[in-house]
Amino acid sequence: MAAFVIVEADIFDSAVYDEYKKLTPATVAAHGGKFILRGNPVEALEGEWKHDRLVMLEFPDKKSAKDWYYSKEYQEAKEIRSKGSTAKFLLIEQ
Repeated sequence: MAAFVIVEADIFDSAVYDEYKKLTPATVAAHGGKFILRGNPVEALEGEWKHDRLVMLEFPDKKSAKDWYYSKEYQEAKEIRSKGSTAKFLLIEQ
């Protein structure tokens, strides 16, 4: 059953975040994942949107998503990301 990771990010150093964006695609692909959407702007049709970036990833299943998130390679990218942004990661199984 497919699983999705939704990320809400707030960027305070775009140069650092750009480095993170270069590292992440290979880590996602290595675990069978793909980007469904990434970017901005987000238009709130109801309620408020107060983040800089929205990303959605699709993985074959919840285990693959977790394996990606906790992988050594992604943890290295995550460390870089944390120097340029804050984020909320949500895991949803279809």
